[in-house]
Amino acid sequence: MFKSTTILSVRHKDSIAIGGDGQVTMSSFIVKKEACKIRKLYHEKVFVGFAGSAADAFALMERFESKLEKYQGNVLRSAHELAKDWRTDKVLRKLESLLIAVDKDCSLLVSGSGEIIEPDDGILGIGSGGQFATAAARALVKHSELSAKQIVEEALKITADICVYTNANIRVEEIK
Repeated sequence: MFKSTTILSVRHKDSIAIGGDGQVTMSSFIVKKEACKIRKLYHEKVFVGFAGSAADAFALMERFESKLEKYQGNVLRSAHELAKDWRTDKVLRKLESLLIAVDKDCSLLVSGSGEIIEPDDGILGIGSGGQFATAAARALVKHSELSAKQIVEEALKITADICVYTNANIRVEEIK
């Protein structure tokens, strides 16, 4: 069983950032230290980060990307159409993966079971350290003057100090 990653997205002060660590773990050992789990889709206007089974994550991301193409980059509509497919496709219903999709207008968590969640506070965290990163980001948003990108970086560093499945090889993208 592969365990991997922490992905975090933050909307704060009119900016949006998404980042992740680079660790992939199998059982009790690290198999990769510098995996890139953030991808740019639809003319580099939509950013996604994924956690869970790698094969399932790529299948989920490919299907989401095809919906983005079909619906001209509309993240919300693409996610809803993907969720509709979930309810009818036996293979899709078994995907063990989570995806965070963000653009200038919207932040969504898309699950391998077809759920779509938009956060109240603009903060989304997934993966093994997702809850640690979310908690750290919420504290930083409330008690600092950092930018969204800085908050993602610092929250992921905090998570790397706590979660054995998260490392400090952090990559952050800012949505402009």
